[in-house]
Amino acid sequence: MAQKRITVAIDGHSSCGKSTMAKALAKRIGYAYIDTGAMYRAVTLYCLEKGMIDGDKVNKPRLRRHMPKIEISFKVNEEGKSDTWLNGKNVEQEIRGMEVSNKVSLVSAIGFVRRAMVEQQQAMGRNKGIVMDGRDIGTVVFPDAELKVFITASAQVRAERRYKELQGKGDTTTTFDEVLANVIERDRIDSTRKESPLRQADDALLLDNSNLTIDEQNEWLYNEFLKKVK
Repeated sequence: MAQKRITVAIDGHSSCGKSTMAKALAKRIGYAYIDTGAMYRAVTLYCLEKGMIDGDKVNKPRLRRHMPKIEISFKVNEEGKSDTWLNGKNVEQEIRGMEVSNKVSLVSAIGFVRRAMVEQQQAMGRNKGIVMDGRDIGTVVFPDAELKVFITASAQVRAERRYKELQGKGDTTTTFDEVLANVIERDRIDSTRKESPLRQADDALLLDNSNLTIDEQNEWLYNEFLKKVK
């Protein structure tokens, strides 16, 4: 008898390893993986390229007019990993830089942006068999998801992980203190925004992975998945 297909919703703070876990689980169980954070990063990159962000202010009327022109998709590359494409261009590298990281919380807090992205995300997951990670997947996008997980870790640990990731990509200009400040500020904006604030769903499992290895957290998530599909 075939296993039933479910929706896996993974939420949590920035740089806590949500995407790493979600990608690993999706690959292991043969589900589609959607990185919703990458979608908001792509919109942020578009805003930066079009000069729509000045300091901590986003030109909302202009962005609203441009939303129908923003097309985001995911394509598997030669290494078997999912890349983010914006209007026909691979932007996977650009959206992971600090310039986008410093502004993404401003853009993702805008109501009409979130509503547009949520609509796309719900369409992607309509047939289940999907692993999706973000900030509001279990609370807004898929409140009926069979498996909901909320991941967290200390700000210090998350900043260290993000700093090492940036260094691994050749970023030698960003300091650890800048990364830590970015993590703390994104937590503040994500948790206090009016539209879909970051919070743990009432029925979500909580995982603090501050002291877990990647293999340990992946096994934990896989075992929780097996409980839901039996």
